[in-house]
Amino acid sequence: MKNIYLIGKRELTIEDLEWIVNENIRVELSTEAKERIQKCRDYLDKKMETEKNPIYGITTGFGSLCERTISNEDLSTLQENLVKSHACSVGEEVPPLIVKLMFLLKAHALSLGYSGVQVVTVQRMLDLFNNDILPIVYDKGSLGASGDLAPLANLFLPLIGVGDVFYKGRKRDIGDVLDEFGWKPIKLKSKEGLALLNGTQFMSAHGVYAIMKGQRLSKRADLIAALSIDAYDGHLEPFDERLHQIRPHPGQLETSRNIRQMLEGSELISQKKDHLQDPYSFRCVPQVHGATKDAIEYVRKVVVTEINSVTDNPTIFPEDEMIISGGNFHGQPLAIAFDFLAIALAELGNISERRTAQLILGKRGLPEFLVANPGLNSGFMIPQYVAASVVSQNKMYCHAASSDSIVSSNGQEDHVSMGATSAIKLIKVMDNLDTILSIELMNAVQALEFRRPLRSSTMIEKIVREYRKEVPFVDEDIVMYKEIRKTVAFLNRLQIELN
Repeated sequence: MKNIYLIGKRELTIEDLEWIVNENIRVELSTEAKERIQKCRDYLDKKMETEKNPIYGITTGFGSLCERTISNEDLSTLQENLVKSHACSVGEEVPPLIVKLMFLLKAHALSLGYSGVQVVTVQRMLDLFNNDILPIVYDKGSLGASGDLAPLANLFLPLIGVGDVFYKGRKRDIGDVLDEFGWKPIKLKSKEGLALLNGTQFMSAHGVYAIMKGQRLSKRADLIAALSIDAYDGHLEPFDERLHQIRPHPGQLETSRNIRQMLEGSELISQKKDHLQDPYSFRCVPQVHGATKDAIEYVRKVVVTEINSVTDNPTIFPEDEMIISGGNFHGQPLAIAFDFLAIALAELGNISERRTAQLILGKRGLPEFLVANPGLNSGFMIPQYVAASVVSQNKMYCHAASSDSIVSSNGQEDHVSMGATSAIKLIKVMDNLDTILSIELMNAVQALEFRRPLRSSTMIEKIVREYRKEVPFVDEDIVMYKEIRKTVAFLNRLQIELN
């Protein structure tokens, strides 16, 4: 059982999900999950035999069509029509990793036993996941209100034998793939289409990805800041533990500790300084980077709560013999959290670009633009332009999508979260942050070379040696965009180990 994860056995964690998707772990429904799912389905089937009153989404239409009653013989067709008609996501293809997370999160939510689906429906999701058969989903179309209707419809079209998937390196019609495996399309029963489409799994999957990547970006930002501090001949005093114990925000304490550890043993940081203070972008790293860490931790808690919640509608409570229509699909908790995290991560880029700008000013014994013959050579002039441009774009992405709402479904769904938009632009902020931090690393390592023969810490010197195997010291002007790309790739491979 070491390489199998049992869905529904216990609550999901970010660490579980990262392990599953990174290590290609097989997932199966736990016995407990099967029992809960079947119990709920049995209750609903029995209820449908005698129920005379309309039940939203089960014996009625959807949204503003909730007053339209559907006959018993059409209930399966209703659910299939729902999936087909709602599959209208557009834009760019959602990355495979996030599609896989969407599958896992929906399977887990349905395994809790409040949604009325068939066991075979959830099992087919896991069959597709385990065989790396990934539906083509697009990133635009969700209002984050009745859940992520459009992208989830695209995700689950293959269950009913419709739509395209990515399999064995190319796009395929799901019908052909089903034939290869000898599988039949799932015949949806009452309520199932709505259970699949209602829910926050598009938003939540982006949130899980954002937490995983955001934590790595936070560590990289600390490391690169430490390198810049040494290259700039900065002071260590602003990272003294006593200073942060009297303003003990957890992220601030952690950042100052990281910087001290990363610079331990540096000849540069311990030498006598001719200047009294450093600019804020160096001196206030614990306060700025620390606030981002605290934001990541807050959003992580929101996301963990969400991925262990039931977010479809209506919700079935077999024990109480109740079917309750509510609004757990509304994405406001995620939308606000994602907007907050976008701001927090963008600030890592904002302060990083300022350190880059300080390094190329020609101060503290460093040559202007970090090149030996400025004038003839432009050196690192234009990478700072690029960083500034990307920082500016991130500021635009920090506009709060959650502050917007557009009425839909002919007025029935009159307040929406725009959480899917918050999720998409959060990913864009992180992608831009990759570039900004990479440009700071390029500048910091270049600047450090002008401090020789003095050495930085063992940790930093080891990373510099590895980096120099891929990106050279710049004596004379070279084509820079290739070096930026190499640096982004280097950082994405970098493992930072701290005590």
